[in-house]
Order: sequence, then C-alpha cells, then structure tokens
Amino acid sequence: MITFEDVVKVYPGGSTAVDHLSLELPTGRLTALVGPSGCGKTTSLRMINRMVTPTSGRILIDGEDVAERDEAALRRGIGYVIQHAGLFPHRTVLDNVATVPVLLGKTRREARAAALELLERVGLSADFAKRYPAQLSGGQQQRVGVARALAADPPIMLMDEPFSAVDPVVREQLHREFLRLQEDLGKTIALVTHDIDEAIKLGDRVAVFRTSGRLAQVGTPRELLAAPADDFVAEFVGRDRGLRGLSFDSAAGLPVRPVDGLLLDDAGRPVGWPGDDGPRDTGGTFTKDDSLRVVADLAIRSPVGIAVRVGPDGAADGLVSHHDLADYLAGRRS
Repeated sequence: MITFEDVVKVYPGGSTAVDHLSLELPTGRLTALVGPSGCGKTTSLRMINRMVTPTSGRILIDGEDVAERDEAALRRGIGYVIQHAGLFPHRTVLDNVATVPVLLGKTRREARAAALELLERVGLSADFAKRYPAQLSGGQQQRVGVARALAADPPIMLMDEPFSAVDPVVREQLHREFLRLQEDLGKTIALVTHDIDEAIKLGDRVAVFRTSGRLAQVGTPRELLAAPADDFVAEFVGRDRGLRGLSFDSAAGLPVRPVDGLLLDDAGRPVGWPGDDGPRDTGGTFTKDDSLRVVADLAIRSPVGIAVRVGPDGAADGLVSHHDLADYLAGRRS
C-alpha cells in the first residue's frame, strides 16, 4: 500500500502544488489520479519515487517512509512509464526492455530472454526486438515503455499520462491490453491522467484533484459517478455521468426481441438493415458480456434505433431498441 500522510509541496516562490494530501493507494489495485492541469497529480506521483521531495508530510510504502529508503534502491523497485515512453533512442527495443534487469545483476542473455517474453505479453512479436524506437509507431513505443517498466517485476508502477500521446483507436487497444496485463499481474499502480473516461475505465479507485492541489474526492468509479462530492466533481465527471455509469452494468440480463427485419447472411450473421440503396450498416453489435453503455451507444448510432446482439459464433440472436433499453432501466429503478 502507498500512503500519503498530510503531504504538502510548495515550490520556491510560494506556489503550492499539493495541499495537505492524505490518500491511500491499495495494494494490487490501480488508483487513477485525475484532475485539470496544474492540480498537483503529477507532482504527487513523482513524490512516490522521490523525483520530487515533499515540503512536509510523509509518503509510505507498506508502512516505510520513502524518505528513509536509499533513492536508487527505491526506484529500482518501482516501474515508471511516461507519456512519450522515454526510450533510449540508440538501443534496440530488446535492449531497452533489458536495461533494468542487467542493472540488477542478470546476465545480458538472461535479461534479453526475459525481455522477449515481456514484448509478447504487451502484444509485440519478436520481429520488433531488433528495431530502434524511431522505427516504431507511437502505440508500439508505449507498449515497449510498459514492457520496460515491468522488466524488473516491480510491485509498484507509476504511470504519467502513458496513453495520451496516441490516437483514440490505438489508445483503446492499449487500454484493453493493459487491463488484461493488470488482471494477470496485480500490480499496485498509480496512474496520472487528465481524461476522466480513462480514469473510470482503468481505475479500481479514482482520486479527483482540484486546481488548488487539494483532493476533492476519492472512491470507486461507480461511487464517483453516482454521488459526486460537490459541484466541482460533478462538473469534472461530466453531465453524462448517468450514461458513463452504465459501463458497470452487464447486458447479460437485458431482454431481447426476435431477429425480425434484419438482413442476415447464410450463417445468420448481420448484414444490415434494409434500405432503398442497399443494406444500411447496423452500427455494430454487442454480446451478453458487454456493458449496457455499449448497448446504449449502439442503439443511438443505429440508423433504426436498434442494437443487435450476437452470440459467440457472430450470428444475430436478439434485438434491443432504445425504447426497450429505457424501459429496462426504468424497471430497475422502480
């Protein structure tokens, strides 16, 4: 567990970046630090590995004050991922990932073998091992950055805007890959982001900071969406927090109508809705494992206001109109 005990950071000139922060980051969970620019979230993150020294207060890792730890030893036990990956441009991808294990005493052969396994875990094949950072896309560089942070198998990872420099499609892919990794590894992670959607999607807990460097609210994503502490949090989370809240509810129990009127191929997979100029796109499909937010989004985007459910084989097995979804949600609230 990482614990902030009444931590203050005042920079020369009197600017307060962090104002009496008391916060716990649970072991094995991801805590997202979110807020507007200048709210102290990155400063808070960098105090954990002593890249920034607090003016007062203490930061503890499993009950031990980080100020009493050897700085180099502390940082070797903490993975660190930044916005633009921060890779060494003159080293291959493989040697970038192997850097810390070599520093910790592994032979170069051992470190490179472990690095190859890590590259596969973050979704990069062995073909990337001999490339240099300049030969990679932004998303690929971020994957290498995550692999390098994991290379020493640290119990703690600090991530500062790790996905913000890539386009939305790549970011979505990285989110899925990262959630899969975290489910397997169970690291204690502090992630800084300015994107409330990213915080809600990735965080087990979310800490919302004000511009004054004070903590406004901390809780699970569901708690934040359901009960914002004040007007600042409500505005930051967004007026559509009710729609965001559907992300936590499964579509498994959602009643569906028979597949009538939808054009299907020979295997029963959806082709589209009938149109004067040919089939109109369904806008996408959902499965029982998806969330109600996915269903709502599909119904809104559908040209006929209907979301299409498919089974494991991709065959359509049910329809949900936006009216059906509204009635279902109203029934749950009553």
